[in-house]
Amino acid sequence: MTTAVRSLREFKMPDVGEGLTEAEILTWYVKPGDEVTDGQVVCEVETAKAAVELPIPFNGVVEQIFFPAGTTVDVGTSIISVAVGASAGEAAPAPAVADAAAAAEEVVPERREVLVGYGPRTGGTQRRARRSTAAAPVAAPAAAPVAAPAVVAPVAVPAVVAPATAPVTGERPLAKPPVRKLAKDLGIDLRAVVPTGRDGVITREDVHAAAAAAVPVEAAAPAPVAEAVAVEAVQAGRGDVRVPIKGVRKATAQAMVASAFTAPHVTEFVQVDVTRTMKLVRKLKETGELGAGVRVSPLLLVAKALLTAVRRHPEINAAWDEAAQEIVIRGQVNLGIAAATPRGLIVPNIKDAGSQTLPQLAVSLGELIETARQGKTPPADMQGGSITITNVGVFGVDTGTPILNPGEAAILAFGAVRELPWVHKGKVVPRQVTTLALSFDHRLVDGELGSKVLADVAAILERPARLITWG
Repeated sequence: MTTAVRSLREFKMPDVGEGLTEAEILTWYVKPGDEVTDGQVVCEVETAKAAVELPIPFNGVVEQIFFPAGTTVDVGTSIISVAVGASAGEAAPAPAVADAAAAAEEVVPERREVLVGYGPRTGGTQRRARRSTAAAPVAAPAAAPVAAPAVVAPVAVPAVVAPATAPVTGERPLAKPPVRKLAKDLGIDLRAVVPTGRDGVITREDVHAAAAAAVPVEAAAPAPVAEAVAVEAVQAGRGDVRVPIKGVRKATAQAMVASAFTAPHVTEFVQVDVTRTMKLVRKLKETGELGAGVRVSPLLLVAKALLTAVRRHPEINAAWDEAAQEIVIRGQVNLGIAAATPRGLIVPNIKDAGSQTLPQLAVSLGELIETARQGKTPPADMQGGSITITNVGVFGVDTGTPILNPGEAAILAFGAVRELPWVHKGKVVPRQVTTLALSFDHRLVDGELGSKVLADVAAILERPARLITWG
């Protein structure tokens, strides 16, 4: 009788984001003895850029899980071993057989992905377990993921947007030592950064742009995030609770500081009578003019109004090139919509939104929101944004002073719509009123331009028929 040849194969922590060096294991979906198939998700990990599910690339039976959930593991370190050729309930092969088979099957060069300018790692890898991590080697399968919250952020998002993503090459990129240090701190591989400086030199702005542009929408959280656990502990009267700053939250904080201290912010405000806009929203919902199943909301008309204003004043859709000392006026409007996730704020964007009709924009906006809520936004949708809307009104907030996304010239905050006394046709009557706030980079946008753009958006929302006459 012929006996099937079985061997042990190890699955290593992959580089799930270009230039990353480590990831934290959030949840294991399998345990020793479970049978797995090629492409089956075995665990979820979190990096500084995203929470990602990892599929196993071969069939077999789980032999051993090397690190429990909650452990931070270096990229390239084995995290699970699988008995290939075995069925559930069968014994694992002898070590000698396993070693020989593994040596025959897995003769691959060691991963040397490093941050350019700092050299490859020369020593072994070590795990860094969190203080609260249990010593058990295997974590039980997690419960079903918890759905992410509404896709709108109450404050300005810190994502940086790059006009494109460069392919990774083997050549050493041109960058000054401080820029290389910044890239290392942000976990950015300089080979994947689009240079905008003279002679192809990568600038600090390029690195910041790549840092936030690479942050995709996260998958729904498999368990309460650290902040939620901390809040529960405080509410229960257990004293102070410390929450580690890492992952997307850390990248968000770094990008927000970079924006606040790089671009001179100016914010202007205007109150608007949006009674006609709200009536139009109701009409479009009732008649279904934009198409069956298309979601219509005030945000849709705000987005269309902003896009119309940008078409009238294209200088607002710009970026600052520090190295070349030039203003880059973009030829395409990629409209970002601020999104809140359990682990941080992100901004997926609608590509070439300025060329879309109102029905097309409604479909694009609906798909963007639904995809983000499901935690399935692809990285491409996170890159290349040029101007952003943050809808603080859904939280009952009247307005705010949004912080620019680094790499963008303007961001519009849409406040709550309230019934207020308003002078209309010479009489004080109740009207639907909102407050708009436009923050802009004063290096790129002077007060006149910013005021014109904000005034245009307000005028369109006050009389939305102008969406047709102007658009």
